[in-house]
Amino acid sequence: MPDSVLKETSIRSATRFEVREIGQVQSVRKFILIVKGLPSCINGQIVELANGTLGLVMGFTEDKVQILVLGDASSIRAGDEVYNKGRSLNLAVADAFLGRIINSLCQPQDGLGPIVVSELYPVFKVAPGVMDRAPVKDTLETGTLILDAIIPIAKGQRQLLIGDRLTGKTTVAIDAILNQKGKDVICIYCCIGKPYSSFLKILDILNEKDALQYTIIVSGVASVSTGEQYLAPYTACMLGEYFMNKGKDVLVVFDDLTKHAWIYRQISLLLERAPGREAYPGDIFYIHSQLMERAGFLKQELGSGSMTFFPIVEILQGDVTGYVSTNLISMTDGQLYFSTTLFNKGFKPAIDFGLSVSRIGNKAQWPAMKDLSKSLRLDYLQYKELLQMTQLRTSGLSKEAELRLKRGEAINQLIIQDKNIPVSLEEQIIYLVALSRGVLDNLPVSKIKQFKQEILKFLDKRYPGFSLSLRNSKALTDETKIQIEDVLREYFKEAIK
Repeated sequence: MPDSVLKETSIRSATRFEVREIGQVQSVRKFILIVKGLPSCINGQIVELANGTLGLVMGFTEDKVQILVLGDASSIRAGDEVYNKGRSLNLAVADAFLGRIINSLCQPQDGLGPIVVSELYPVFKVAPGVMDRAPVKDTLETGTLILDAIIPIAKGQRQLLIGDRLTGKTTVAIDAILNQKGKDVICIYCCIGKPYSSFLKILDILNEKDALQYTIIVSGVASVSTGEQYLAPYTACMLGEYFMNKGKDVLVVFDDLTKHAWIYRQISLLLERAPGREAYPGDIFYIHSQLMERAGFLKQELGSGSMTFFPIVEILQGDVTGYVSTNLISMTDGQLYFSTTLFNKGFKPAIDFGLSVSRIGNKAQWPAMKDLSKSLRLDYLQYKELLQMTQLRTSGLSKEAELRLKRGEAINQLIIQDKNIPVSLEEQIIYLVALSRGVLDNLPVSKIKQFKQEILKFLDKRYPGFSLSLRNSKALTDETKIQIEDVLREYFKEAIK
Protein backbone atom coordinates (compact mmCIF):
# COMPACT_ATOMS: atom_id res chain seq x y z
CA MET A 1 0.00 0.00 0.00
CA PRO A 2 1.42 3.44 -0.92
CA ASP A 3 2.70 5.67 1.91
CA SER A 4 0.16 8.42 1.09
CA VAL A 5 -2.77 6.00 1.49
CA LEU A 6 -1.35 4.68 4.77
CA LYS A 7 -0.95 8.25 6.07
CA GLU A 8 -4.55 9.19 5.13
CA THR A 9 -5.92 6.01 6.72
CA SER A 10 -4.04 6.67 9.97
CA ILE A 11 -5.35 10.26 10.11
CA ARG A 12 -8.95 9.09 9.61
CA SER A 13 -8.63 6.43 12.29
CA ALA A 14 -7.04 8.94 14.68
CA THR A 15 -10.03 11.26 14.43
CA ARG A 16 -12.31 8.52 15.78
CA PHE A 17 -10.50 8.46 19.14
CA GLU A 18 -11.39 10.77 22.01
CA VAL A 19 -9.22 11.00 25.12
CA ARG A 20 -11.30 11.14 28.25
CA GLU A 21 -11.40 9.92 31.83
CA ILE A 22 -14.39 7.98 33.05
CA GLY A 23 -15.60 8.32 36.61
CA GLN A 24 -18.61 6.99 38.45
CA VAL A 25 -21.23 8.78 40.52
CA GLN A 26 -20.99 7.60 44.13
CA SER A 27 -23.84 9.66 45.59
CA VAL A 28 -26.27 12.44 44.66
CA ARG A 29 -27.04 15.33 47.04
CA LYS A 30 -29.78 17.28 45.25
CA PHE A 31 -27.62 19.11 42.66
CA ILE A 32 -24.18 18.04 43.98
CA LEU A 33 -22.55 14.82 42.78
CA ILE A 34 -19.82 12.92 44.58
CA VAL A 35 -17.78 11.18 41.87
CA LYS A 36 -14.93 8.68 42.06
CA GLY A 37 -12.37 7.97 39.37
CA LEU A 38 -11.40 11.33 37.80
CA PRO A 39 -7.79 11.76 38.98
CA SER A 40 -6.79 14.40 36.40
CA CYS A 41 -9.64 16.91 36.66
CA ILE A 42 -9.02 20.33 38.23
CA ASN A 43 -11.21 22.93 39.89
CA GLY A 44 -13.41 24.85 37.46
CA GLN A 45 -13.33 22.22 34.72
CA ILE A 46 -16.41 20.97 32.88
CA VAL A 47 -17.40 17.30 32.96
CA GLU A 48 -20.16 15.55 31.05
CA LEU A 49 -22.66 13.08 32.45
CA ALA A 50 -23.93 10.02 30.59
CA ASN A 51 -27.27 11.77 29.83
CA GLY A 52 -25.48 14.76 28.24
CA THR A 53 -25.88 17.14 31.20
CA LEU A 54 -22.84 19.25 32.06
CA GLY A 55 -21.26 19.55 35.49
CA LEU A 56 -18.77 21.97 37.04
CA VAL A 57 -15.96 20.70 39.27
CA MET A 58 -16.34 22.56 42.61
CA GLY A 59 -13.84 20.79 44.85
CA PHE A 60 -12.11 17.61 45.99
CA THR A 61 -11.69 15.25 48.87
CA GLU A 62 -8.85 12.69 49.10
CA ASP A 63 -10.23 10.35 46.45
CA LYS A 64 -13.48 11.93 45.27
CA VAL A 65 -14.56 14.88 43.14
CA GLN A 66 -17.44 17.23 43.99
CA ILE A 67 -19.43 18.34 40.95
CA LEU A 68 -22.19 20.94 40.59
CA VAL A 69 -24.81 19.87 38.04
CA LEU A 70 -25.54 22.60 35.46
CA GLY A 71 -29.01 21.37 34.61
CA ASP A 72 -31.65 18.95 35.82
CA ALA A 73 -30.21 16.46 38.31
CA SER A 74 -33.44 14.51 38.93
CA SER A 75 -32.56 11.67 36.54
CA ILE A 76 -28.98 11.16 37.78
CA ARG A 77 -28.38 8.06 39.88
CA ALA A 78 -25.47 6.48 41.72
CA GLY A 79 -23.44 4.38 39.29
CA ASP A 80 -23.89 6.71 36.31
CA GLU A 81 -20.75 7.43 34.31
CA VAL A 82 -19.06 10.86 34.27
CA TYR A 83 -16.64 11.91 31.51
CA ASN A 84 -13.75 14.34 31.88
CA LYS A 85 -12.40 15.62 28.55
CA GLY A 86 -10.02 18.16 30.08
CA ARG A 87 -12.12 21.18 29.09
CA SER A 88 -12.37 24.45 31.00
CA LEU A 89 -15.68 26.29 31.13
CA ASN A 90 -15.63 28.26 27.86
CA LEU A 91 -18.93 29.51 26.43
CA ALA A 92 -20.06 31.05 23.16
CA VAL A 93 -19.90 34.80 22.52
CA ALA A 94 -21.01 36.80 19.47
CA ASP A 95 -22.60 40.06 18.39
CA ALA A 96 -25.65 37.97 17.48
CA PHE A 97 -26.51 37.64 21.20
CA LEU A 98 -27.90 41.20 21.14
CA GLY A 99 -31.67 41.16 21.43
CA ARG A 100 -31.74 37.57 22.67
CA ILE A 101 -32.71 35.81 25.89
CA ILE A 102 -30.23 33.13 26.93
CA ASN A 103 -29.56 30.90 29.91
CA SER A 104 -26.29 30.78 31.82
CA LEU A 105 -24.86 28.27 29.31
CA CYS A 106 -25.50 30.75 26.44
CA GLN A 107 -28.32 28.65 25.03
CA PRO A 108 -31.26 30.64 23.53
CA GLN A 109 -34.47 30.66 25.57
CA ASP A 110 -36.66 32.87 23.39
CA GLY A 111 -37.67 30.43 20.65
CA LEU A 112 -36.00 32.50 17.94
CA GLY A 113 -33.68 29.75 16.78
CA PRO A 114 -29.95 29.11 17.23
CA ILE A 115 -27.38 31.89 17.63
CA VAL A 116 -24.45 32.08 15.22
CA VAL A 117 -21.33 31.86 17.41
CA SER A 118 -18.09 33.67 16.58
CA GLU A 119 -15.76 32.41 19.35
CA LEU A 120 -15.52 30.97 22.87
CA TYR A 121 -14.64 32.93 26.02
CA PRO A 122 -13.68 31.66 29.49
CA VAL A 123 -16.44 32.22 32.03
CA PHE A 124 -14.02 32.51 34.95
CA LYS A 125 -11.27 34.93 34.02
CA VAL A 126 -8.68 37.05 35.80
CA ALA A 127 -9.70 40.72 35.90
CA PRO A 128 -7.67 43.28 33.90
CA GLY A 129 -4.61 44.49 35.80
CA VAL A 130 -3.95 48.04 36.94
CA MET A 131 -1.67 48.68 33.95
CA ASP A 132 -4.46 47.66 31.56
CA ARG A 133 -6.84 50.29 32.90
CA ALA A 134 -7.27 54.03 32.39
CA PRO A 135 -8.89 56.67 34.65
CA VAL A 136 -12.63 57.03 34.06
CA LYS A 137 -13.54 59.98 31.82
CA ASP A 138 -17.08 59.48 30.49
CA THR A 139 -20.32 59.73 32.42
CA LEU A 140 -22.91 56.96 32.22
CA GLU A 141 -26.19 58.75 31.56
CA THR A 142 -28.77 56.99 33.71
CA GLY A 143 -31.74 59.21 32.86
CA THR A 144 -32.46 59.69 36.58
CA LEU A 145 -31.93 63.29 37.73
CA ILE A 146 -30.85 62.35 41.26
CA LEU A 147 -28.04 60.19 39.86
CA ASP A 148 -26.87 62.31 36.94
CA ALA A 149 -26.85 65.54 38.97
CA ILE A 150 -26.06 64.57 42.57
CA ILE A 151 -24.63 61.02 42.53
CA PRO A 152 -23.06 60.77 39.03
CA ILE A 153 -21.85 57.42 37.72
CA ALA A 154 -18.90 56.97 35.35
CA LYS A 155 -18.45 54.36 32.67
CA GLY A 156 -16.34 51.58 34.16
CA GLN A 157 -17.68 52.13 37.69
CA ARG A 158 -19.28 49.60 40.05
CA GLN A 159 -22.31 51.20 41.72
CA LEU A 160 -24.20 49.14 44.29
CA LEU A 161 -27.99 49.46 44.50
CA ILE A 162 -29.00 48.48 48.03
CA GLY A 163 -32.29 48.58 49.89
CA ASP A 164 -35.31 46.64 51.13
CA ARG A 165 -37.48 44.69 48.71
CA LEU A 166 -39.96 46.70 46.61
CA THR A 167 -38.17 50.04 46.99
CA GLY A 168 -37.38 50.63 43.30
CA LYS A 169 -33.85 49.22 42.89
CA THR A 170 -34.64 47.25 39.74
CA THR A 171 -36.66 50.16 38.34
CA VAL A 172 -33.66 52.53 38.52
CA ALA A 173 -31.44 49.91 36.88
CA ILE A 174 -33.98 49.27 34.09
CA ASP A 175 -34.36 53.04 33.55
CA ALA A 176 -30.59 53.23 33.06
CA ILE A 177 -30.87 50.51 30.38
CA LEU A 178 -33.74 52.35 28.67
CA ASN A 179 -31.69 55.57 28.65
CA GLN A 180 -28.86 53.96 26.66
CA LYS A 181 -30.99 53.93 23.51
CA GLY A 182 -29.01 55.59 20.71
CA LYS A 183 -25.92 56.04 22.89
CA ASP A 184 -23.92 53.03 21.59
CA VAL A 185 -23.90 51.26 24.96
CA ILE A 186 -24.43 47.48 25.13
CA CYS A 187 -26.67 46.48 28.05
CA ILE A 188 -26.82 43.09 29.77
CA TYR A 189 -29.56 42.31 32.27
CA CYS A 190 -28.79 39.29 34.46
CA CYS A 191 -31.74 37.83 36.39
CA ILE A 192 -30.69 35.70 39.37
CA GLY A 193 -33.22 33.73 41.40
CA LYS A 194 -36.21 36.01 40.69
CA PRO A 195 -39.72 34.63 40.09
CA TYR A 196 -40.55 34.08 36.44
CA SER A 197 -43.49 36.52 36.70
CA SER A 198 -41.13 39.35 37.75
CA PHE A 199 -38.78 38.44 34.92
CA LEU A 200 -41.66 38.67 32.40
CA LYS A 201 -42.61 42.16 33.64
CA ILE A 202 -39.05 43.39 33.03
CA LEU A 203 -39.02 41.74 29.62
CA ASP A 204 -42.31 43.47 28.70
CA ILE A 205 -40.88 46.89 29.65
CA LEU A 206 -37.74 46.36 27.55
CA ASN A 207 -39.87 45.15 24.63
CA GLU A 208 -42.29 48.05 24.89
CA LYS A 209 -39.49 50.65 24.95
CA ASP A 210 -37.53 49.02 22.06
CA ALA A 211 -34.55 48.40 24.34
CA LEU A 212 -34.01 44.74 23.43
CA GLN A 213 -32.12 45.62 20.24
CA TYR A 214 -29.06 46.66 22.29
CA THR A 215 -29.68 44.38 25.29
CA ILE A 216 -28.81 40.79 26.18
CA ILE A 217 -30.90 39.07 28.85
CA VAL A 218 -29.26 36.29 30.86
CA SER A 219 -31.99 34.31 32.59
CA GLY A 220 -31.23 32.55 35.86
CA VAL A 221 -34.79 32.64 37.21
CA ALA A 222 -35.81 30.69 40.29
CA SER A 223 -37.33 27.86 38.23
CA VAL A 224 -34.03 26.80 36.60
CA SER A 225 -31.41 24.61 38.25
CA THR A 226 -29.29 25.90 41.12
CA GLY A 227 -26.12 25.43 39.07
CA GLU A 228 -27.46 27.65 36.28
CA GLN A 229 -28.49 30.34 38.80
CA TYR A 230 -24.99 30.25 40.31
CA LEU A 231 -23.34 30.59 36.89
CA ALA A 232 -25.61 33.38 35.53
CA PRO A 233 -23.66 36.49 36.74
CA TYR A 234 -20.35 35.09 35.48
CA THR A 235 -21.89 34.39 32.07
CA ALA A 236 -23.24 37.96 31.92
CA CYS A 237 -19.80 39.30 32.86
CA MET A 238 -18.13 37.13 30.19
CA LEU A 239 -20.46 38.50 27.50
CA GLY A 240 -19.71 42.02 28.70
CA GLU A 241 -15.97 41.38 28.44
CA TYR A 242 -16.39 40.24 24.85
CA PHE A 243 -17.89 43.60 23.88
CA MET A 244 -15.54 45.59 26.16
CA ASN A 245 -12.52 44.02 24.45
CA LYS A 246 -13.96 45.20 21.13
CA GLY A 247 -13.86 48.81 22.38
CA LYS A 248 -17.56 49.02 23.31
CA ASP A 249 -19.16 50.49 26.43
CA VAL A 250 -21.15 47.92 28.41
CA LEU A 251 -23.64 48.21 31.28
CA VAL A 252 -24.32 45.01 33.27
CA VAL A 253 -27.14 44.79 35.83
CA PHE A 254 -26.97 41.91 38.36
CA ASP A 255 -30.44 41.41 39.83
CA ASP A 256 -29.71 40.42 42.48
CA LEU A 257 -26.56 39.26 44.29
CA THR A 258 -28.33 38.55 47.59
CA LYS A 259 -30.06 35.59 45.95
CA HIS A 260 -26.75 34.61 44.36
CA ALA A 261 -25.21 34.48 47.85
CA TRP A 262 -28.13 32.31 49.05
CA ILE A 263 -27.50 29.95 46.13
CA TYR A 264 -23.79 29.67 46.90
CA ARG A 265 -24.61 29.06 50.57
CA GLN A 266 -26.77 26.08 49.55
CA ILE A 267 -24.00 24.74 47.34
CA SER A 268 -21.38 25.09 50.09
CA LEU A 269 -23.50 23.38 52.71
CA LEU A 270 -24.07 20.41 50.38
CA LEU A 271 -20.31 20.35 49.75
CA GLU A 272 -19.93 19.98 53.55
CA ARG A 273 -17.94 23.18 53.89
CA ALA A 274 -18.09 24.73 57.32
CA PRO A 275 -20.51 27.67 57.50
CA GLY A 276 -19.31 30.96 58.93
CA ARG A 277 -20.98 34.28 59.68
CA GLU A 278 -24.74 34.20 58.95
CA ALA A 279 -24.17 30.61 57.69
CA TYR A 280 -22.33 31.91 54.61
CA PRO A 281 -19.13 30.12 53.58
CA GLY A 282 -15.82 31.85 54.20
CA ASP A 283 -15.11 32.37 50.50
CA ILE A 284 -18.33 34.31 49.74
CA PHE A 285 -16.23 37.50 49.62
CA TYR A 286 -14.00 35.99 46.92
CA ILE A 287 -17.01 34.74 44.94
CA HIS A 288 -18.31 38.30 44.52
CA SER A 289 -15.01 40.20 44.47
CA GLN A 290 -13.64 38.18 41.53
CA LEU A 291 -16.81 39.22 39.70
CA MET A 292 -16.74 42.92 40.67
CA GLU A 293 -13.05 43.33 39.78
CA ARG A 294 -13.78 42.58 36.13
CA ALA A 295 -15.51 45.95 35.62
CA GLY A 296 -13.38 48.85 34.49
CA PHE A 297 -12.27 51.26 31.78
CA LEU A 298 -9.54 49.86 29.51
CA LYS A 299 -6.63 51.98 28.31
CA GLN A 300 -6.46 53.26 24.74
CA GLU A 301 -4.06 50.55 23.56
CA LEU A 302 -6.68 47.93 24.48
CA GLY A 303 -9.50 49.73 22.70
CA SER A 304 -10.82 52.08 25.44
CA GLY A 305 -13.78 49.78 26.12
CA SER A 306 -15.58 49.94 29.45
CA MET A 307 -17.82 47.75 31.58
CA THR A 308 -20.05 49.31 34.23
CA PHE A 309 -21.69 47.17 36.92
CA PHE A 310 -24.99 47.77 38.72
CA PRO A 311 -25.09 44.99 41.34
CA ILE A 312 -28.36 44.93 43.30
CA VAL A 313 -28.53 43.77 46.91
CA GLU A 314 -31.67 43.24 48.95
CA ILE A 315 -31.54 43.87 52.70
CA LEU A 316 -34.02 43.45 55.55
CA GLN A 317 -35.58 46.43 57.37
CA GLY A 318 -32.87 48.87 56.30
CA ASP A 319 -30.03 46.90 57.89
CA VAL A 320 -26.90 47.53 55.80
CA THR A 321 -24.64 45.69 58.29
CA GLY A 322 -25.35 42.21 56.91
CA TYR A 323 -22.43 40.06 55.78
CA VAL A 324 -23.14 40.10 52.04
CA SER A 325 -24.17 43.77 51.90
CA THR A 326 -21.06 45.01 53.78
CA ASN A 327 -18.87 42.84 51.56
CA LEU A 328 -20.31 44.41 48.43
CA ILE A 329 -20.19 47.94 49.83
CA SER A 330 -16.46 47.44 50.41
CA MET A 331 -15.74 46.19 46.89
CA THR A 332 -17.76 48.74 44.87
CA ASP A 333 -17.15 52.41 43.99
CA GLY A 334 -20.27 53.73 45.68
CA GLN A 335 -23.78 52.78 46.68
CA LEU A 336 -27.33 53.99 46.20
CA TYR A 337 -29.36 53.39 49.34
CA PHE A 338 -33.10 52.98 48.74
CA SER A 339 -35.25 53.96 51.72
CA THR A 340 -38.60 52.32 52.47
CA THR A 341 -39.68 55.44 54.40
CA LEU A 342 -39.05 57.71 51.42
CA PHE A 343 -40.79 55.26 49.10
CA ASN A 344 -43.90 55.16 51.31
CA LYS A 345 -44.00 58.98 51.34
CA GLY A 346 -44.15 59.02 47.53
CA PHE A 347 -40.58 60.23 47.00
CA LYS A 348 -39.50 58.17 43.98
CA PRO A 349 -36.84 57.14 43.18
CA ALA A 350 -36.51 56.58 46.94
CA ILE A 351 -32.76 57.25 47.15
CA ASP A 352 -31.47 58.49 50.51
CA PHE A 353 -28.90 61.26 49.94
CA GLY A 354 -27.33 60.82 53.35
CA LEU A 355 -26.34 57.18 52.81
CA SER A 356 -25.69 57.27 49.04
CA VAL A 357 -22.36 58.14 47.48
CA SER A 358 -20.47 57.84 44.19
CA ARG A 359 -16.73 57.95 44.83
CA ILE A 360 -15.42 58.48 41.32
CA GLY A 361 -18.39 59.54 39.18
CA ASN A 362 -17.93 63.31 39.55
CA LYS A 363 -14.62 63.04 37.65
CA ALA A 364 -16.57 62.14 34.50
CA GLN A 365 -19.52 64.52 34.97
CA TRP A 366 -20.34 67.06 32.25
CA PRO A 367 -18.87 70.50 33.18
CA ALA A 368 -22.33 72.06 32.74
CA MET A 369 -23.90 69.56 35.16
CA LYS A 370 -21.04 69.89 37.62
CA ASP A 371 -21.44 73.69 37.78
CA LEU A 372 -25.21 73.59 38.21
CA SER A 373 -25.41 70.73 40.72
CA LYS A 374 -22.47 71.46 43.04
CA SER A 375 -24.68 72.82 45.85
CA LEU A 376 -27.81 70.77 45.07
CA ARG A 377 -27.23 68.03 47.64
CA LEU A 378 -26.50 70.52 50.42
CA ASP A 379 -29.49 72.71 49.53
CA TYR A 380 -31.80 69.71 49.58
CA LEU A 381 -30.50 68.32 52.87
CA GLN A 382 -30.83 71.76 54.49
CA TYR A 383 -34.41 71.96 53.18
CA LYS A 384 -35.25 68.58 54.74
CA GLU A 385 -33.83 69.68 58.11
CA LEU A 386 -35.66 73.01 57.97
CA LEU A 387 -38.89 71.27 56.98
CA GLN A 388 -38.61 68.94 59.96
CA MET A 389 -37.97 71.86 62.33
CA THR A 390 -40.85 73.97 61.03
CA GLN A 391 -43.54 71.38 60.32
CA LEU A 392 -45.30 72.08 63.63
CA ARG A 393 -45.11 75.87 63.19
CA THR A 394 -47.77 77.65 61.18
CA SER A 395 -46.46 81.21 61.52
CA GLY A 396 -43.46 83.24 62.57
CA LEU A 397 -41.04 81.99 59.90
CA SER A 398 -38.39 84.40 58.70
CA LYS A 399 -38.38 85.51 55.08
CA GLU A 400 -35.11 83.63 54.52
CA ALA A 401 -36.62 80.41 55.90
CA GLU A 402 -39.66 80.78 53.63
CA LEU A 403 -37.41 81.23 50.60
CA ARG A 404 -35.40 78.15 51.55
CA LEU A 405 -38.57 76.10 51.90
CA LYS A 406 -39.84 77.24 48.49
CA ARG A 407 -36.50 76.44 46.85
CA GLY A 408 -36.40 73.05 48.59
CA GLU A 409 -39.93 72.18 47.43
CA ALA A 410 -38.93 73.07 43.85
CA ILE A 411 -35.89 70.77 44.11
CA ASN A 412 -38.11 68.06 45.58
CA GLN A 413 -40.52 68.23 42.63
CA LEU A 414 -37.68 68.23 40.08
CA ILE A 415 -36.06 65.06 41.40
CA ILE A 416 -39.31 63.11 41.82
CA GLN A 417 -39.53 61.13 38.61
CA ASP A 418 -41.95 58.66 37.04
CA LYS A 419 -40.60 55.18 36.39
CA ASN A 420 -39.55 54.00 32.93
CA ILE A 421 -39.39 57.58 31.59
CA PRO A 422 -35.68 58.50 31.65
CA VAL A 423 -34.73 62.16 31.25
CA SER A 424 -31.88 63.25 28.97
CA LEU A 425 -28.94 65.23 30.36
CA GLU A 426 -29.85 68.19 28.15
CA GLU A 427 -33.31 68.30 29.72
CA GLN A 428 -31.87 67.95 33.23
CA ILE A 429 -29.55 70.91 32.60
CA ILE A 430 -32.51 73.07 31.57
CA TYR A 431 -34.30 72.11 34.81
CA LEU A 432 -31.27 73.10 36.87
CA VAL A 433 -30.76 76.41 35.04
CA ALA A 434 -34.40 77.27 35.75
CA LEU A 435 -33.89 76.28 39.39
CA SER A 436 -30.72 78.37 39.73
CA ARG A 437 -32.54 81.43 38.32
CA GLY A 438 -35.28 81.03 40.92
CA VAL A 439 -38.11 80.86 38.38
CA LEU A 440 -39.52 77.64 39.86
CA ASP A 441 -39.57 78.77 43.49
CA ASN A 442 -43.06 80.29 43.44
CA LEU A 443 -44.71 77.78 41.10
CA PRO A 444 -47.29 75.29 42.41
CA VAL A 445 -46.56 71.57 42.08
CA SER A 446 -48.84 71.15 39.05
CA LYS A 447 -47.03 73.91 37.13
CA ILE A 448 -43.60 72.43 37.87
CA LYS A 449 -44.82 69.09 36.49
CA GLN A 450 -46.13 70.89 33.39
CA PHE A 451 -42.78 72.68 33.01
CA LYS A 452 -40.88 69.37 33.15
CA GLN A 453 -43.07 67.87 30.43
CA GLU A 454 -42.98 70.79 27.99
CA ILE A 455 -39.76 72.79 28.30
CA LEU A 456 -37.42 70.69 26.12
CA LYS A 457 -39.90 70.57 23.22
CA PHE A 458 -40.45 74.31 23.57
CA LEU A 459 -36.70 74.97 23.49
CA ASP A 460 -35.98 72.64 20.57
CA LYS A 461 -38.77 74.31 18.59
CA ARG A 462 -37.20 77.73 19.10
CA TYR A 463 -33.55 76.61 18.76
CA PRO A 464 -33.57 73.36 16.72
CA GLY A 465 -29.86 72.62 17.16
CA PHE A 466 -29.73 73.32 20.89
CA SER A 467 -29.64 69.75 22.23
CA LEU A 468 -26.93 68.65 19.79
CA SER A 469 -24.84 71.75 20.51
CA LEU A 470 -25.05 71.19 24.28
CA ARG A 471 -24.18 67.49 23.94
CA ASN A 472 -21.12 68.31 21.82
CA SER A 473 -19.79 71.03 24.14
CA LYS A 474 -20.97 69.48 27.45
CA ALA A 475 -20.55 72.96 28.95
CA LEU A 476 -22.72 76.04 29.41
CA THR A 477 -21.26 78.52 26.93
CA ASP A 478 -22.38 82.15 26.90
CA GLU A 479 -24.49 81.43 23.82
CA THR A 480 -26.14 78.43 25.49
CA LYS A 481 -26.96 80.44 28.62
CA ILE A 482 -28.52 83.21 26.53
CA GLN A 483 -30.63 80.68 24.60
CA ILE A 484 -31.89 78.94 27.76
CA GLU A 485 -32.73 82.21 29.53
CA ASP A 486 -34.48 83.53 26.42
CA VAL A 487 -36.56 80.37 26.17
CA LEU A 488 -37.42 80.41 29.88
CA ARG A 489 -38.71 83.98 29.58
CA GLU A 490 -40.80 83.12 26.54
CA TYR A 491 -42.07 79.88 28.05
CA PHE A 492 -43.29 81.44 31.28
CA LYS A 493 -45.00 84.19 29.30
CA GLU A 494 -46.81 81.82 26.95
CA ALA A 495 -47.23 78.43 28.61
CA ILE A 496 -47.38 79.02 32.35
CA LYS A 497 -50.30 81.31 33.09
